[in-house]
Amino acid sequence: MQYGIYISNYALNGDPRAFVELAKEAEAANWGGFYIWDHVYPKGGASKKVTDPWITLAGIAAATDTIRIGTTVTPLPRRRPQKVARETVSLDRLSGGRFTLGVGLGHPPDTEFEFFGEDSKTSVRAEKLDEALDVITGLWTGKPFSFVGRHYRTKEVTFKPRPVQRPRIPIWCAGWWPLKRPFERAARYDGAFPLGLEGRLKPADYRDMIEFIKKHRKMKTHFDMVCMGRSTGNSKKDAWIGDYSDAGATWYVELIMSGKLQDVIAKIRRGPPSI
Repeated sequence: MQYGIYISNYALNGDPRAFVELAKEAEAANWGGFYIWDHVYPKGGASKKVTDPWITLAGIAAATDTIRIGTTVTPLPRRRPQKVARETVSLDRLSGGRFTLGVGLGHPPDTEFEFFGEDSKTSVRAEKLDEALDVITGLWTGKPFSFVGRHYRTKEVTFKPRPVQRPRIPIWCAGWWPLKRPFERAARYDGAFPLGLEGRLKPADYRDMIEFIKKHRKMKTHFDMVCMGRSTGNSKKDAWIGDYSDAGATWYVELIMSGKLQDVIAKIRRGPPSI
């Protein structure tokens, strides 16, 4: 199992410099990943200071050497796929091949979509997500590519340079379990970032998700399963994380939503949970 930080982009007073500092601390403490939420206007947005994760990740990529970075998760239905293709390749090359793209429908649909005149229907967002992924992965190939869908159309174009990573930048797909369609989507890509529709997911849920994904997965490449939580620094109290590893989770990410920078740094300096 690998260990990462999973931090809201309205933590740390939304100060991008603080996020860069924290990522450097996480790398020094041997955390393996630093993943930022991608909200433009979360619930209670008027009272929250929000940093743009893409600009912030660029700063982190330039200031670190080994830690993986990414968005968890980007609501592709509110983005232009050609712009995301350019941004992701730039981040991948800037980081030397350390970028992971997390994607999802976007939540909450009212503040993230309706407030800005975007269609918040689940079916529409799902269609846009699937089409956007087709466009992005097509553009990543560096070969002539065209696309005609219900929501996006692309004349034949060739995007260069390609990402550093092969065969592509890893894509993690978010989904609410036990809903099945998000995990059918995830099976076509490189990882799943699951949330529990009926509460906290248990190790047995991970076994069920992995079995479901295996039935729908056609590729034999590596597939990541992410679990999240809050550790204590006490190996006995954190032993539950090992249960998720045994169930097939490949990443544990430490959830950080708030707190003063120095307090969060102290937590991160403890290093990944010892299980």
